[in-house]
Amino acid sequence: MIPRDQLQTAAERFGTPLYVYDAAEIDAALGRVQAAFGGARVYYAMKANPNLALLRRLHGVGIGFECVSGGEIARAAAVGACGEQVLINGPAKLPDDYAAGARLGATFVVDREEEVGLLPPGSRALVRVNPALAVSTHAHLATGAASSKFGVTPAQVPGTLRALRAAGHTALGLHVHIGSAIRDASDFSVAFARLAELHPEVGSLEVLDVGGGWGLDADLPGIAQAAREAASVFGAALWVEPGRYLVARAGTLLTRVVGTKRTGRNFVLTDAGMTELLRPMLYGAEHPVTALWEGSGAAELWDVAGPACESGDLLARDVPLPAPVPGGLLALEEAGAYGASMSSTYLTRPRPAEALWEKGEWRLVRRREALEDLWSAEAGLD
Repeated sequence: MIPRDQLQTAAERFGTPLYVYDAAEIDAALGRVQAAFGGARVYYAMKANPNLALLRRLHGVGIGFECVSGGEIARAAAVGACGEQVLINGPAKLPDDYAAGARLGATFVVDREEEVGLLPPGSRALVRVNPALAVSTHAHLATGAASSKFGVTPAQVPGTLRALRAAGHTALGLHVHIGSAIRDASDFSVAFARLAELHPEVGSLEVLDVGGGWGLDADLPGIAQAAREAASVFGAALWVEPGRYLVARAGTLLTRVVGTKRTGRNFVLTDAGMTELLRPMLYGAEHPVTALWEGSGAAELWDVAGPACESGDLLARDVPLPAPVPGGLLALEEAGAYGASMSSTYLTRPRPAEALWEKGEWRLVRRREALEDLWSAEAGLD
């Protein structure tokens, strides 16, 4: 955990809004994954947080990358990942994605039957299966639901595997990812069991990739046991793809109080909002909020509101806080995943800086954008 006084130091040194990351917490989360899943191959789901400093640290300890865009493939290449260290996923890959993956020797996750004909010659591939489950997470995050855009149906799996082999590709096995921030561990065991039911039709496989999506407090050993049991049915090696689990608790968004207002509800207005942290507005996500100022008297309930002209620009509701003071610092925790990676330049707001706390020292790992950065691509186009 980053010491409280060091959060103040970082805000003073780098300004706010500011994302800060605790390297030790990333290491601890990775250790929990490796302890639970044993010798499973680990791919970091880069979309959670693609900062190159974090990617280099993970690559340095042998972690691969799951990529879902050409930009993410380029980031993987930039830190030296290649071959079996790169996994390319997504329902609508572009021609450039296939070409970039082929150059790296990456493995592709086939998301629809027609994709078999789009793969580069001699590709290694997994088939993503949609188990059609209702899972314990927000509807926007439920990628294994029958209504989602992801994967092939179980009935389509045998034919897709045959098509891969007939086209000269290596059909490594199956892939499943049922969503993100899933609270009930039994959702995973049901999904894995549905894949195991395919064994009589598909036979032995080299790989079973069970994705990620585990809630931060999930029963990781229990999930891992269910995954191993499913993999053993196929005689397959186990792959996993943690994203949020590895980096969420490592990240904190620091924001300063601009002012307050009382209009039927108590609002504490901050210099960060939906442009820095979209998850509360997009998913109804709740992030722990801590005031880093000293207060006297009883705490009141406050809504933390950002500067955007959007009624939904709320970072948190009903947070007990001591009397807010202009310039006071708030820490929004568990923000290391889908925080900076989803930040935007809406309202021509520069995206925040990012800093890494490692071995008792701060290191700036992404500078704050200057205003001129936001329109540099527009210059000279008139």
